Amino acid sequence: MLGICSYGFYVPKFRIKTETIAKVWGKKYLEVIGSLGIEEKTIAGVDEDSLTMAFESASMALSDFDRKNEIKTVFFGSETAPYAINPASTILAEFLGIEKNYLAYDTEFACKAATGAIISTFAMIRSGYSRFGLVTASDKGIAKPHDPLEYTAASGSVSFLIGRKDLILELIDFNSYSSDTPDFWRREGIRYPSHGGRFSGKPSYFFHIEQSVKNLLKKTKLKPPDFSYAVFHMPNSKFPQKIAFSLGFSQKQIQDSLISNHLGNSYNASGLMGLVSVLQHAKTGQLILFSSYGSGAGSDSFVFKVTKNLVNHRHDFQKIVSNKKYIDYSTYLKYLEII
Repeated sequence: MLGICSYGFYVPKFRIKTETIAKVWGKKYLEVIGSLGIEEKTIAGVDEDSLTMAFESASMALSDFDRKNEIKTVFFGSETAPYAINPASTILAEFLGIEKNYLAYDTEFACKAATGAIISTFAMIRSGYSRFGLVTASDKGIAKPHDPLEYTAASGSVSFLIGRKDLILELIDFNSYSSDTPDFWRREGIRYPSHGGRFSGKPSYFFHIEQSVKNLLKKTKLKPPDFSYAVFHMPNSKFPQKIAFSLGFSQKQIQDSLISNHLGNSYNASGLMGLVSVLQHAKTGQLILFSSYGSGAGSDSFVFKVTKNLVNHRHDFQKIVSNKKYIDYSTYLKYLEII
């Protein structure tokens, strides 16, 4: 058996409402909400970045794990790492007290950098290189003021301890689908990302997830009704529902994962945050489909099976998320260091 042994997550307590942003720019906020399905989003504090949030989620993931000397891989997936040159993975491992005999690197692939790192970790454990590996997805999303991304770009972090023993989620199989489709990008030295607008939809997000999932279902001989939950990357609230329905999944199967309406799109952490949300409810033996998406472009899809160990490692997602404090637009600009 191979899979996920434990998980952790971090959601900043600060929130800004879509209404607050829209009113600054003279927009009708109900129309914005209707278009994106985002009512509010998380904002990391001025003293937080992707690395500090990674420490919080990783600490939760390792809270019941006292064999840190057996962790031989530490990977950090992000598109907002605190340094352009200097790995965040080694700093994270140092903060966590992981012994120095490990392989570490940071990964980039827009919003699916972390799921690529998860696949790498599975491979290294299967090869015998490591008994356990830590993967963290963490982003402090920032967008140019008055850009549509300003309503969705959010902050958060998710971490997984991966191994062969005491699994909470068993990996059944996975599949990846990639192409050169630049729908979202940021050049070196440019602060804010650019995007292809509507081009980000059909030829990018929807096409790659569709191909990844269909190939995985064919590979595993599974069908949508076989799954209790389906989780998709959430750039907004509309896209994951549309792709789910087009693939044959029901509202019931995706409902517990749809958290972007009140958390926004925390990039690498977004889809994985939906996954940890459903773990609050998942039961032994149930199958979960998870599919990430990263601009540029690609999708990694996984089939997981819930084990009996989940009940002993479950975290109260809703309770933690409900701890929030709303901020105004000027504070939002300050916290993201836009001004």
